[in-house]
Amino acid sequence: MSSAVLDASALLALLNQEAGWQSVAEAVANGAAISTVNLSEVAAKLIQRSVPIETVQAALNPLAMEVVDFDQHLAYRTAQLHRSTRALGLSLGDRACLALAQQLELPAITADPAWAKLNLGISVLAIR
Repeated sequence: MSSAVLDASALLALLNQEAGWQSVAEAVANGAAISTVNLSEVAAKLIQRSVPIETVQAALNPLAMEVVDFDQHLAYRTAQLHRSTRALGLSLGDRACLALAQQLELPAITADPAWAKLNLGISVLAIR
């Protein structure tokens, strides 16, 4: 069972050992979840840095994360978050993470400190 939901920014912080990466490593060790949308974001960022897809997969696949499919239910839940997150400029990926955290009733972990301003019925852990 998962203990938290990771945003792409949090997983990238772990992979790049950026500020706050230890908190993400602890969450992963305790069984973090991530949406397929956020996993795709992470893979895309690494590929943009010329990392081959095989290397991306080799780095991500061993992590003990529950990868949750972005299904129709999550799509609608994500869309509903647009109005309440618009002022902070959250992306589709950000909202997908938050929607999954709501669905699983788990805290969301991000590197974006602006998320702390949200009141969505879930806790948010900003690693920076």
